[in-house]
Amino acid sequence: MKRAIFVILGALAISGCDSKAEDRKEAANAPADNTKKNERDSDSATKTPLDQGGSEADRTMTAEIRKGVVGADGLSMNAKNVKIITKDGLVTLRGPVKSEDEKNKIASIATDVAGVKRVDNQLEIAAN
Repeated sequence: MKRAIFVILGALAISGCDSKAEDRKEAANAPADNTKKNERDSDSATKTPLDQGGSEADRTMTAEIRKGVVGADGLSMNAKNVKIITKDGLVTLRGPVKSEDEKNKIASIATDVAGVKRVDNQLEIAAN
C-alpha cells in the first residue's frame, strides 16, 4: 500500500514538472511584443537614450543620477534600470517601476544632483 502511494505521488510530481517545463519553454519561445511602446517611442517628441547630451556636464549628471539610483536601498531591479536621459541639464526619466514611492524616490535622486535644471518624470508604474 505504501509503495503504491509513493508510485502515485512520484508520477504526479513528474507530470507536474513536465508541464511547468513546457510552460517555461513556451514562454521563452514566445516573441516579445513591444509594438505599442515602439510606436510611442518613434515620435520625435519622446526622449530615448539616443537623445542623451554629449557634453561633459550632461554625462556627469547622468552618471551621478545612475549612481544614486543603483545605490538606493529598497528599489526594484526595474527601478534601478530606468532610462536616464540628460540634455542641457534637463533630465528625462523613463521606464517601469513598481510603485509610486519608487517613482518619487528616483525623481528626488535626480532633482538633488548638482546642475539639474528640471526633471521630466515619465516613469510608469508597472502592472503586477
